[in-house]
Amino acid sequence: SGWAAERRTGGSERKADVTSTCPKNFDLARAAIRSIKIDNADIFDLTEPKEDVWLYRLANRLHIRTRPSVIENELLFKAGDRYNKRLIDESARLLRSRAYFYDAKIVPVNCSDGKVDVQVRTRDVWTLNPGISFGRSGGRNTSGIELEELNFLGAGTALNIARKNGVDRNSTRFSFHDAHLYGSRVALDLGYASNSDGSNKSLALAKPFYSLDTRWAAGISASDDDKVVSLYDLGKAKDEFHDRRRYLKIDAGWSRGLIDGWVQRWGAGFVYDESRFGVAPDTKNANLLPADRKFVYPMLSYELLQDRYRVEQNYDQIGRTEDFNFGVRFAAQLGFAAQGLGSTRDTLLYSASLSRGYAFNDRRDSLLLAMSLSGRAADGSSENRLLSAEAKYYQRISSRRLFFASLRADSGSKLDVDNQLLLGGDNGLRGYPLRYQAGSKSVLLSVEQRYFTDYYPARLFRVGGAMFFDIGKVWGDNAFGTPSR
Repeated sequence: SGWAAERRTGGSERKADVTSTCPKNFDLARAAIRSIKIDNADIFDLTEPKEDVWLYRLANRLHIRTRPSVIENELLFKAGDRYNKRLIDESARLLRSRAYFYDAKIVPVNCSDGKVDVQVRTRDVWTLNPGISFGRSGGRNTSGIELEELNFLGAGTALNIARKNGVDRNSTRFSFHDAHLYGSRVALDLGYASNSDGSNKSLALAKPFYSLDTRWAAGISASDDDKVVSLYDLGKAKDEFHDRRRYLKIDAGWSRGLIDGWVQRWGAGFVYDESRFGVAPDTKNANLLPADRKFVYPMLSYELLQDRYRVEQNYDQIGRTEDFNFGVRFAAQLGFAAQGLGSTRDTLLYSASLSRGYAFNDRRDSLLLAMSLSGRAADGSSENRLLSAEAKYYQRISSRRLFFASLRADSGSKLDVDNQLLLGGDNGLRGYPLRYQAGSKSVLLSVEQRYFTDYYPARLFRVGGAMFFDIGKVWGDNAFGTPSR
């Protein structure tokens, strides 16, 4: 069994939540948006007696609220547009996806003369997180110290500086994320890590498909990862080697937008992916040293997405608004790496994924299904092929109790040496050693009875509990040729 406390970083729901003040006979579908009113609440509601204390008043004064322009950048509508409930709902969903908001709601108010005011209601959370962490899983300890700011100066920019002592390596890292670079729809991500076994540098600049009706996207991403990879058998590192991977991807996509509840997106791009392997420092030999790989290839992609989003609470989080898409999502990518472009050999690279959700019994029961396939084809045979399938089942027993079960299965064929299929304390099999079993096929079943309480210590976090049962197995040959137990 286990207990979970979800950090609220302050604040309670407002006593009088905003609801529409429009008359029932007012035709919103024909109304024009007269104005947009941004109402971003602070962390703590000082009109609530339990929160009107000196510590929470100080937190509100020290905290820099999210700028109205940051909130407006997420909206898919503007003053003068025709009122569109789908765009209203999607805008609220985009706002809720930002870690610096506790919740977001958008409602029509003040309806008259064929026009309507739209009120955007958000509430900030405390986003400066200095912290010391310690954990133990599968018999291994991890620790760290970090300084994280998810909403620097209220601009929606995230900064993170951290020192981590992990299972595989010790790391000092810095990361930067801005989803609206200079107020645009362009996102910038930067990352650098100095590790005990190497370093990692990454850059991504992209204008994504930020909404269902976005017509085009483009981006570039690059990374340089230098590390030592350990191979595990029965929870112990049995071999290791040095891995230097350089990756570059340039792509663009286009779409006709949302049509009758469906979105189709096509994409094209170019990928450079090189991995070089060698003997790790202080290692006398590497018995399972992989062969160098280099893939340089053009690629094509396709995505099909159905708009069937649903809002829930107390599913995977405590007291938070959660967005689930129960529609179909299919994505596929295909590329051909040719020797003439500098690739190690002629290789076809492919990947595909499919997901769908179902709701039963007046939405008391929910089932989410997903599967994926990836791999390569070269010299008439398949390589590094991995087929995965997962089912998640939620049963709402009451507003405070939820039954959850998940079943995942993976099947690999001719997997790369550095692509181990593992199961253990850090792969979903709670209570077992880390990376305990390795093989080519696996199955994992998890069952949970979740409890969501009203316990709200210091008005800072909500407490919930779960009784769980995990059972899993890996079988088939692993990199060492030994059977799993």
